[in-house]
Amino acid sequence: MTIALPLAILWFGALFIALFDGTRKPVGYTAVGLLAAALAATVALGIDVHRHGPKEMGIAGWEAGVGIALRADMLGITFAVVSLVVLTTALWFEVSRDVKARIFPALVMFMGLGLTGLFFTGDAFNFYVFFEISMVAAYVLASYGESPRQLRAALIFIVVNLLGSVLFLVGIAAMYHNTGWLDMDRISVQTPMLEENPVILTATIIFVAFSIKLGLFPFHFWLPAVYTGTRPAVAAILSGALANIGSYGLLRFGADIFPRELREGAWVMLILGSISIVYGGVQAIARHSPNEVLAYSTIGQVGYILIALSIGGEAGYAAAILYAVINALNKTLLFLSASLRGWIAGAAFAVGAFSVAGVPPAGGFFGKMVIFQIGIDDGRPLIVALVFVGGALSFVYMFQLYRARFWINQEADEATTKGALALVVALALAIVLIGVFPEPLLSISREATSILPERAP
Repeated sequence: MTIALPLAILWFGALFIALFDGTRKPVGYTAVGLLAAALAATVALGIDVHRHGPKEMGIAGWEAGVGIALRADMLGITFAVVSLVVLTTALWFEVSRDVKARIFPALVMFMGLGLTGLFFTGDAFNFYVFFEISMVAAYVLASYGESPRQLRAALIFIVVNLLGSVLFLVGIAAMYHNTGWLDMDRISVQTPMLEENPVILTATIIFVAFSIKLGLFPFHFWLPAVYTGTRPAVAAILSGALANIGSYGLLRFGADIFPRELREGAWVMLILGSISIVYGGVQAIARHSPNEVLAYSTIGQVGYILIALSIGGEAGYAAAILYAVINALNKTLLFLSASLRGWIAGAAFAVGAFSVAGVPPAGGFFGKMVIFQIGIDDGRPLIVALVFVGGALSFVYMFQLYRARFWINQEADEATTKGALALVVALALAIVLIGVFPEPLLSISREATSILPERAP
């Protein structure tokens, strides 16, 4: 299976779909089919990588380290698969309820292209190019609906994330200046030989750029306004797919290129992750509208990813990957199901709520349990306490939201279609399945960490 196939499907598919009116259902469902085809190709590539190891190819025949390289390993494939699942589900959901803008399906496909490309690239500047393809699509999607509130949300999103993009580009320029390479493998080899001060500065710039994308405290200020000002499908895309750039970037650039700096900054990540968990949970309890609660919940949940990264080692990185995957599915399910009504939508939402709170048999239980177990094994009472406190806060605000949304106010944002209900039920079942049979995802998470050269705590 070639690395270029998923990218080719998304690139040519997006160009093709952009020629037509995306508000027409046949066009929308064609885009869904193309995203599903790219997802299938990515899964097939993942099976090939699992059996035979990472794959690499050069663009236009240039040798590795000189030309632009595409690399597929289990870390990139894991994030590519979950992102494409989120994008396919969100687009299908919106098509089933009527698309409001003709360019919407093409934008979702372009975002899929950007995300898949950055997960598969082996070149730092090419990472930035695909990064910007995703962000440009996200900028337009944030204004989807074109109401004054959505346009304000889009403006906030553009301004803040442009700052993150500039910081990331500065970081790439610094890496090139320090090492003379843009190939990420060669950068990772050269970085330990450099003086510590310029490398620490470069790593800090890049870590801040990815923290802005994740919406970590204190870089969270843009996130509530954006998530509450967009439509459910767009909020699901931003929280379940686009946010994976931050998680993947911290893993790829931190554990792979800057492992020493990641280890030395572990205490900073532990503090920021802890504050994000508590702050996000407390703010979510104080909010009332579904999107506001879920926005602050997002801030709290990404704190667990930072906690896992601060732990380090194979167990910590595997926990970060596991939690990032489950969190993406949780947020997609919650944003979509909260806009529906009826007992079926309520049951699906309840599964997502239990997963966020870490209640079995939902998949989120294992995400928190892995971090809890590491805290016990390593003798870290703060991490153990954070899991309990974060879980309690999550349970409270999720119960409040469920009660307000499905017991008291049962009005849906728009029509509740059978297709939309089927999608949220399928997502809920997938999260329960992960909780009942967690070993496949646990195994994939462990395998994804095996490509990271630095795994010592």
